[in-house]
Amino acid sequence: MTDGAALVGPDGAPRCPWALSTEDYIAYHDQEWGRPVRGDDALFERLSLEAFQSGLSWITILRRRPGFRTAFAGFRIAAVAEFTDADRERLLADAGIIRNRAKIDATLANARLLAGWAPGDLDALIWSHAPDRAGRPAPRTLADVPAVTPESTALSRALKKQGLRFVGPTTAYALMQACGLVDDHLEDCVARRP
Repeated sequence: MTDGAALVGPDGAPRCPWALSTEDYIAYHDQEWGRPVRGDDALFERLSLEAFQSGLSWITILRRRPGFRTAFAGFRIAAVAEFTDADRERLLADAGIIRNRAKIDATLANARLLAGWAPGDLDALIWSHAPDRAGRPAPRTLADVPAVTPESTALSRALKKQGLRFVGPTTAYALMQACGLVDDHLEDCVARRP
């Protein structure tokens, strides 16, 4: 049982407690989560995967990420924007991904919309909502980590205003955490950035 503080992992290093349940989580936690992600295609992938995660555990998405990448052409916006009705039906039948019609449709619609944006616009829009790290103390326990913030609410609103779908404030905050806009590694976590 934990009070939500960092726990010592199998290698003796303290980590966020959620990261210690599987080897997959340890690798994701140590090498990806909270590290800055830049570039429209990379952010489109993360935005799409966070939307697919809604209502599910992240480990489900993480373990299916190779299947998602194959099914969605590496999340290259220009390629996904060209998907046809036949591609949609292929996705709905693909056991390697989450076959949720609304989430698939949102991903395809988002790609079509983003294909019309200038290069770098998605990156600029998302990163413009990164809060000032200097004014934000490191969380000591999981209870100190919010699910929604004013910045994620503003990001969600900005994305929706542009026509993007499946981008609520909680999804927007999960994106901010995953892509390094915020650093929610606990204060004592080995992966926390200085």
